[in-house]
This record gives sequence, C-alpha cells and structure tokens, in this order.
Amino acid sequence: MAGAKQDERTAFWDAYGPRNTSLPGAWRSPVYKARHLGAIRLERHRLGNADGVRESYVSPGKTLRAWVSLALEVLRR
Repeated sequence: MAGAKQDERTAFWDAYGPRNTSLPGAWRSPVYKARHLGAIRLERHRLGNADGVRESYVSPGKTLRAWVSLALEVLRR
C-alpha cells in the first residue's frame, strides 16, 4: 500500500471497511506493523544493505514499546 496511489488506497478501504478501533484491533495493529518492519529488515539483509539493516532496529523497538504499553493497560483493567 505504501506505493499505491490515493485512489487505490480509497478503493482498498472502501472494500475492506473501516479500521478496527476496538481494543483487540488496537492490540493487533502493532503486531502487524512489527511483522512488516521485520520483512523490511529481512529484505535489506537479502540485498546486502548493511546500513539499512542497522537503521531498521529503531522502528521495531518503538513499535514493541507501544505494544507492551497497550498490553499492560489491558492487564490493568
């Protein structure tokens, strides 16, 4: 979707429906994001992009921290 044109994005969301903003949906979102970031890191490694691999450690860390915070919030309820 990153390279998609706006009309393609609109068509996707029209067909898929609105994002799930429930607590389970909010919990899944960082998991999917971390999975995507892992795939990017793997592709950079496959292409021999050592600098890109090194840079790819920051975003998953932020995503993981956000996910842990959300999980702790859920457990406190």
